[in-house]
Formats: sequence, C-alpha cells, structure tokens
Amino acid sequence: MTRINEKSLRVKYLRSLEKFANTAKSCLKREDFNLEKFQERMQKNKKNLEKCQAVVLNSTYSKALENFVNACLDFSLKKEELLYLANALSKLKNQNYKEKHKNYLKDYND
Repeated sequence: MTRINEKSLRVKYLRSLEKFANTAKSCLKREDFNLEKFQERMQKNKKNLEKCQAVVLNSTYSKALENFVNACLDFSLKKEELLYLANALSKLKNQNYKEKHKNYLKDYND
C-alpha cells in the first residue's frame, strides 16, 4: 500500500512541476512579456504547487525540471536566462524520449 502511495505522490508532484514549467515557458515566450505579470503568475502557480507534497526525484530530467521551477520562483534571473533554462529542459526531455524509443526499436529489430 505504501509503495502505491509513494508512486502516486511522485506522479502528482511531477505533473504539478510540468504544469508549472509549461505555464512559465508560455509566459516567457510571449511577445508582450511583462515581468510583474510573470512574477504574479508564478506566485499563483506556486500556491498550486505547494498543495502537492514534494518528493525526492532521481532522474536527470526530473531534477532539471525542479531546478527550472525553482529558478522561475527566484525572481533574480532575467528573462533570457530563464528562456535558456527552459530550452535546455526541453532539449533534455526530447533527448530522453529519443533514446528511449531508439533502444526500443533496436530491441525489436534483433
């Protein structure tokens, strides 16, 4: 029972982080970007994120996702720095996806 509970907590936390990160990315990429509105939005999303219990994350992507969310809540970084982190996060996610499916096809062809 506890193992299932741990897994559900992890999934909820990761989904909350993903939702937060996606919102942050879309705000950062807007042409009419406003720093004050961005900070207000991140504070609002922080409240939603705090509803989920934080768990220890092991994968590289999960840790990078958590670091990006923390960077968005830092408010000392500039828009360009946050966009750089967002793009690096997307690149990491795509890299993991490609490797996962490349290995699947390799196993299938053998």
